[in-house]
Amino acid sequence: MTDSSSGFIVCGLTAVALATVGALGYQAAATAPTDLSKPRGASSPAPKASKAPRDRKNPAALPGNSGAGQRVVYSVDDDRVWLVGAGDTVRRTFKVTPGSVDPTPGSYGVSSRSNAVTGTDGIPIEHVVRFTVADGVTIGFSAAAQDAPSPSSSGASRTGARTGGIRESAQDGVAMWEFATIGRQIIVIR
Repeated sequence: MTDSSSGFIVCGLTAVALATVGALGYQAAATAPTDLSKPRGASSPAPKASKAPRDRKNPAALPGNSGAGQRVVYSVDDDRVWLVGAGDTVRRTFKVTPGSVDPTPGSYGVSSRSNAVTGTDGIPIEHVVRFTVADGVTIGFSAAAQDAPSPSSSGASRTGARTGGIRESAQDGVAMWEFATIGRQIIVIR
């Protein structure tokens, strides 16, 4: 092999590499969001924000179009949670008391958990299962600690603090804690 043929091969390989990088750059630019100034969450927005189909005779029944597989389903309109096991079997459903900031409908994963902390409203809470941030407020499920004051007398209602805690009863908090481990899918619906 001569020096001129080696140079020709190097030039050819360089041209192919540049063409490949250019094609990949074009694909990336074509699929990039138009507004990069807004941070993107770790969620996938729901295809539509309309209310999921409900069984009118049984309002506690699992809504249609609420995902698949083992998951937690949370309806922001109904203030209700479903813990869904294998085969779309509802293991438990219960009412909750939402905070002042609602999560956007979509699919999330449990991102962190805490056994016991103080909530943004100053109430000691336990069995905290967090899954997203909305408008700068962390959103998650929790139960007030056994000796905590009632939420109606909390500092949040007096000070106007924005809260993302979705409060459960102590028993429901234990069930959520045992079911919603890190990575468990959380489906938020209307």
